[in-house]
Amino acid sequence: MNCLVCIEYILIGVMILSAIFAVEWRDLLAAAVGMAAVSLFASILYLMLQAPDVAMTEAAIGAALSGAVFIFAIKRTQRFESEEEERPGWWIRW
Repeated sequence: MNCLVCIEYILIGVMILSAIFAVEWRDLLAAAVGMAAVSLFASILYLMLQAPDVAMTEAAIGAALSGAVFIFAIKRTQRFESEEEERPGWWIRW
């Protein structure tokens, strides 16, 4: 197997883990950083697939701008999700 294919699979795995962590974390600031990490790994994958224009757009808008907007909104509200009502896991909420 080609070395680049192995790196792509590793990036896909890390991207999936970041997405799961972004959904499950109670700390909303950490979840926003996880969401930005998913976009960052997607932009790296786009770059490896030789689509630099899509990679730059994903990095600028997906990781940087959206992440900054979420972090700004979280700083203006409560950082942690309330524990009052215990909700089921992400696989049941769908």
